Amino acid sequence: MSVPKTMFQLSGRGYAAANLSNATLVIIDAQKEYLSGPLALIGMDAAVANIKQLVAAARAAGRPIVHVHHLGTVGGLFDPQGARGEFIPGLEPLRDETIIGKLLPSAFHGTKLLEHLQNLGSLDLIVCGFMSHSSVSTTVRAAKNLGFRCTLVEDACATRDLPYKGGVLTAEHVQQTEMAIMADNFATLAVTRELI
Repeated sequence: MSVPKTMFQLSGRGYAAANLSNATLVIIDAQKEYLSGPLALIGMDAAVANIKQLVAAARAAGRPIVHVHHLGTVGGLFDPQGARGEFIPGLEPLRDETIIGKLLPSAFHGTKLLEHLQNLGSLDLIVCGFMSHSSVSTTVRAAKNLGFRCTLVEDACATRDLPYKGGVLTAEHVQQTEMAIMADNFATLAVTRELI
């Protein structure tokens, strides 16, 4: 059986992974909610460590970093007034870094992210964060529609087991499937070591 081609390959519209020296790093929902409890993600230790490497490299290169922050409900998931809504230790924004608060999976919906990225001037985004199948993929899809080129850092993302028809889709299966979908027509995939 032959390996199928991606939509990028078939259309001739694929592109190389972004270079950190001329891209904006976008970190999605790096919040404590994902460290424990019902939304604990599989592979968080490795993903967080890789995001920390990307952040350090972006700061060293003087590149802009956007920290997307999900604003949940008081007393609920991603409580904006509680510890679980806080940034993961070691991934807190510096004073000169941008924070975008969002209410829905897309970091563009109802926010000033598009305006901010347009002001920065670069069309290349390096995207990482959580969850791969939800806010990450939704934001990447929206970014493509808005004309941005996304490089998705697959080892700096994570997800969780999902229920399906009375059974369970493992986080590994969900992650692989989501990355394949993204690589088909929405983003160039990369791993952390290729970008730093």
